[in-house]
Amino acid sequence: MPWYLVLLSIMGTQASAITFISAPGQAYTDGMRFVQYYFGLPLAMVILCITFVPKFRKLHIYTAYELLEKRFDVKTRTLTSFIFLVSRGLSTGISVYAPSIILSSLLGWNIYWTNLFMGGLLIIYTVTGGAKAVAHTQKLQLIVVFIGLFLAAYICVSMLPEGVGLSQALEIGGKMGKMNVITTGFSEDGFDWTDRYNIFSGLIGGFFFALSYFGTDQSQVGRYLTASSDKESKMGLLMNGIVKIPMQFLILLIGILVFTFYQFNPSPLLFNSVPIENARNTVYRNTIDSLQIEHNKLGDSKKQAVSLLSNDLILNTNSDSSVARLSRINKSQDSLRNEVKKVIMASNANAETNDTNYIFLRFVVDHLPKGLIGLLIAIIFLASWGSIAAALNSLASASVVDFHKKFIHKNLNEEQDYRISRWYTLFWGIFCVVAAQFVIGMGSLIEAVNILGSWFYGIILGIFLVAFYFKSIRGNAVFWSALVSQVLIIVIYFQSGIGWLWLTLVGAFMVILFSFIISLFENKTGNNITVVNP
Repeated sequence: MPWYLVLLSIMGTQASAITFISAPGQAYTDGMRFVQYYFGLPLAMVILCITFVPKFRKLHIYTAYELLEKRFDVKTRTLTSFIFLVSRGLSTGISVYAPSIILSSLLGWNIYWTNLFMGGLLIIYTVTGGAKAVAHTQKLQLIVVFIGLFLAAYICVSMLPEGVGLSQALEIGGKMGKMNVITTGFSEDGFDWTDRYNIFSGLIGGFFFALSYFGTDQSQVGRYLTASSDKESKMGLLMNGIVKIPMQFLILLIGILVFTFYQFNPSPLLFNSVPIENARNTVYRNTIDSLQIEHNKLGDSKKQAVSLLSNDLILNTNSDSSVARLSRINKSQDSLRNEVKKVIMASNANAETNDTNYIFLRFVVDHLPKGLIGLLIAIIFLASWGSIAAALNSLASASVVDFHKKFIHKNLNEEQDYRISRWYTLFWGIFCVVAAQFVIGMGSLIEAVNILGSWFYGIILGIFLVAFYFKSIRGNAVFWSALVSQVLIIVIYFQSGIGWLWLTLVGAFMVILFSFIISLFENKTGNNITVVNP
């Protein structure tokens, strides 16, 4: 495939329904600082083009993990591929859950049955296509997706009061602390390692995360290995490094516009309407209704406060008192929402109360023209199906090449290859649907899917870095260091509270360090070392 199709395929694989549902909600609740996560991406693309891509294409491999057998041994290749399969299978389960949110929210369906329904359709869609079919459909999907998002942003601004345009909408968002594009992570007590998004975690942690994701994750490696030449692969990756940050910035910016819109207009008591309606059908109806009345009163006060702030900005006068008043009202509404969530949990302990993923969807359904609602929901489905199909293809190819043809049936012809890959696609589709049932209530999906990846990406990256740059270390050392590091990374995440962007760097460093230590121990015990240069 040509480089531009590789670029669109890479972007399409990343831009799932999670991106379009959850990213605006992430900006609405936490501001723009999430964009710092992508700051290390361009440099990672350059490093990949210099090191990873030439090695992969020189060996004419189907999966990235074939290289590890040539460099180390079978068990290291198998372990790495297994880690990829588990991590990608679980994260694809989150991607399956994202479009299910739409149907569940719109039609009031049970989310568990919706996951099964959506998963079944996705399996049929993926099994009947291939990598090239997915890439071509993603090209069309992305074009429609961005047209739809542009229209949503335009309509959002057009529905603001007269005299409040795009620049003032963003300025109001900035006054409320939402335009925090650059944060340092430093406080009075020094650098906060638990702060998830800042310029340092983005540049350093984001660099290693991107290096692992695009350099060792088969769902991405498989995209640029389909390019027609080494040059086309590199062009696709480099353009991704250039385009990704502004793309994500603009998607997050929609969340800021929606935030400003809800300063001037009544906001829902809870953006996810299903659990609140279910709670109204219980003995807690009166409690919900009284909280709704209080919320509406605060909404009226908020409209007055934001109008004063808007006038201050137009007249260029001091706006500190207006900002303070509006902030207090927003905090009061947040407290009310927390009270509502407690009531909902009392009525149904299994109800989903985290509604970050529903903010943009609720805005679309409540305020956009009916035809555009259908278009936006359709393109979110398209984006989801394209990215999930690409992930299922990568899971199937890794299963066939790294396991089935290695341990079960080594001499498959092309037709048998194709047929057995369909069965593996079906298996991983079912696995992802099952995983989707456990995603409910995880909060922001765009955070959840990246946090999950951070548990595994550092280990896989460390293995590849040893393979490329530390020629004296052999398979035994890297195999055992990877196992130990994998356990330690999960312990570190749950026990230390460190920001997840640092986990990939820590994981890769541990694999390299432990490999050196084990390798030195092996040398002292007199073992012979065999080095194979890929």
